[in-house]
Parts: sequence; C-alpha cells; structure tokens
Amino acid sequence: MSEDRNDLVNQSDKFTNPGETTQSDVEVGNIGVPFPKIRVIGIDPGLQITGYGVIESGGGRIMVLEAGVIRPEKGDKELGARLVSLAKGLREILADYHPDHAAMEQLYSHYQHPRTAILMGHARGVFVHELHLANCTLVNYLPTNIKKTVTNAGRASKEQMQYSIMRELGLNTIPEPADVADALAVALCHLFHIKRQSSGLEIEVHGKKTKKGSFS
Repeated sequence: MSEDRNDLVNQSDKFTNPGETTQSDVEVGNIGVPFPKIRVIGIDPGLQITGYGVIESGGGRIMVLEAGVIRPEKGDKELGARLVSLAKGLREILADYHPDHAAMEQLYSHYQHPRTAILMGHARGVFVHELHLANCTLVNYLPTNIKKTVTNAGRASKEQMQYSIMRELGLNTIPEPADVADALAVALCHLFHIKRQSSGLEIEVHGKKTKKGSFS
C-alpha cells in the first residue's frame, strides 16, 4: 500500500469488520425497491487530506469495502507534487475496486474565500481526470442534498453526519476523520438516489429535479 493512502478499514481497530446494513435499515422514503447491485466510491477532495469510501449494494444490503484517506507524500509541499500524490492514491483505489460510479460534493465556496475554491478546484480536477480514465461515472451533489438524504436534516453538523453514517452502515466506530464520514455520506447519498431513480420517482441532482433515465 502506498504511503499516501491511509486505509481505515484495515488499520488497527478502526473500521474493523465494518459489517453490513440490511435493506430495511436503510429504507428511505418508504420506497419498496431493492437496491440494485452497484459499487460506488465517495470522495471528499482536499489538498491536505482527501477522504474516500467504497461501498457496494446487493442482495438487499450495503457493505463498506474500504474507507480511509489519501494524503500527499511526505515532503510534497509544491502544488504540483501534491496533485500527483493525490492522483496516484485515487488511481490505486480505482484499480483495486473498479467502482461503477463516483460521487462528490458539488464545489461551493463563499465569495469571500475565492482562493479556497480555486485550490479545491485543482484537487477536484485531478480526481475527475482519474475517474474519467477509469470509465467511472461521476455525479456531484449539493451539500444540503447529501445531509438531508443521510440525516434528514439539510444543516446537519459534522458530528451528526459521523453518527448517522456509523448507524446507517453498521460501523463499529465513528468514521474518523470527518473527511471519511463525508466521503461515505456522498456515496450513500448516491445509492439512495439510484434506488429512488429505479422506482421512477423524481430525484434531485445538482439542485435540479430529474426523472428516471436522466441521471447524469
């Protein structure tokens, strides 16, 4: 395993035996449609630390295959070097798990902090590039959409998100750092929306309502 990839599933006592979540445990909106078999990677991008979570649905349950963080290699202080490390870390995960879909939070930054948006855009750019090369479909979600889907509260705190993810995915411990919980949340959000789509109900992607067959 590369030094820039920190796997929380297999590391010490964190995420050991993450367990499975039954279909009834993750029922959303009383949609009586089983989860389709699909593998999703959720990504919470950042230049310092990127959270990721790979989950798979099938047989009426959701399993966490791996979750952790990607960090730039030690000594990578220049932007270019950091981006290369991040791309390498994601490339390894994609090669190991071959997810069908990827999900990320839609980029948003307050107008008073444009530099944050620009720097975050660099990190997102390399991830979008790697996902495209891996033929992995990417969907972006509004932060409030993710929170409402997972916690039923569009303004849920980081702590609420962590506890909700632990409960919904049957994890033994709270996913830490919060970047991991955010990555798992966006992946779970995508699965829920795929389930709603398969039922023919309207879903909300990028803040717009769509119907079955227009999920892109």
